[in-house]
Amino acid sequence: MTPMQIRDYGRMPDGRRIHEYTLDTGAGLRLSVIDLGGIVTRLEVPDARGDLANVVLALPTLDDYRLRNPHFGVIVGRYGNRIGQGSFSLDGEQYPLDVNDGANCLHGGAQGFGTQVWTVEPEADDCLCLRLTSPDGDQGFPGRLEVTVRYRLTGDREWRVDYEATTDRATVVNLTHHDYFNLAGGGSALGHELEMPASRYCEVAAGMIPTGIADVTGTPFDFRTPQRIDARIRQNHPQLQIAQGYDHSFVLDAPLDAPLDGASQPLRLAARLRDPVSGRRMEVHTTEPAVQFYSGNFLNGSLASPEGQLYRQGDGVCLETQHNPDSPHHEPSADWPSTVLRPGQTYRSQTLHRFG
Repeated sequence: MTPMQIRDYGRMPDGRRIHEYTLDTGAGLRLSVIDLGGIVTRLEVPDARGDLANVVLALPTLDDYRLRNPHFGVIVGRYGNRIGQGSFSLDGEQYPLDVNDGANCLHGGAQGFGTQVWTVEPEADDCLCLRLTSPDGDQGFPGRLEVTVRYRLTGDREWRVDYEATTDRATVVNLTHHDYFNLAGGGSALGHELEMPASRYCEVAAGMIPTGIADVTGTPFDFRTPQRIDARIRQNHPQLQIAQGYDHSFVLDAPLDAPLDGASQPLRLAARLRDPVSGRRMEVHTTEPAVQFYSGNFLNGSLASPEGQLYRQGDGVCLETQHNPDSPHHEPSADWPSTVLRPGQTYRSQTLHRFG
């Protein structure tokens, strides 16, 4: 393991200094992170010939991340994905939330965790500990939430994310990470091959709120065997039309039940992604019950990489491990595990990215 490098990355408008921390296995995996949003600014992985490239979409400056980031590389919270109609009911009380996606609350609201400055502490050369206190009423969510996220490099080419949270009042929690992956290191990611052990997915209505869970058999949503993402993305399927591509939660086949205390759950395969040109591949393993697959549908050339290349539709794809969107509006069940966290409980979740 190479000693951690820390450098100045810029200042926030209030004068707070932002740093970039770089972890390096010394064996071909290098991860760079900033205090703002816990954002992963670089994730360098070797290809089949050993050449390194950054496999996550990035922005050039701190101001770009602060003012116009479409969630590149952020920790998402309190609630990843959408809560319909910008409110939910818990224990007989209604909680209006920040509405930042049509009529819905997306990724915890406009000032969600990806916009906050985290306290970052190196715990070892291979581990960063990030902490955030979300006050009672933050974006409308009840309870003071204490959040700890650890980024750890394990093995030669593994990046693990461990989440923990506690609350002093009943609330809902659904933490995830929002990296846009491109294993080619540039250009389109739609030629990647994707595999997910998911026999069902959440169908959505306009506004991307789930209406139910459907079988993937015979649809463009069947990734149980490896499929090129672009092979069926333009098929005339109503769900692809609504989302302008893929932007759906895929329910992993087993286990069906996933409590918020993920410490009791084994890591299991959520997805395999492979770029046939570079030879890079990534496996995602998680304790979460679902993965949101988003094909970068709304990248429209308005953002550029640090190297000056414009980002277009499909230039990055997201595989966000999580509970299903809009779970607070569904009775808890095997298909809709509860996202409620109460005082005395600890939210725990793990996701592992393994590169080869």
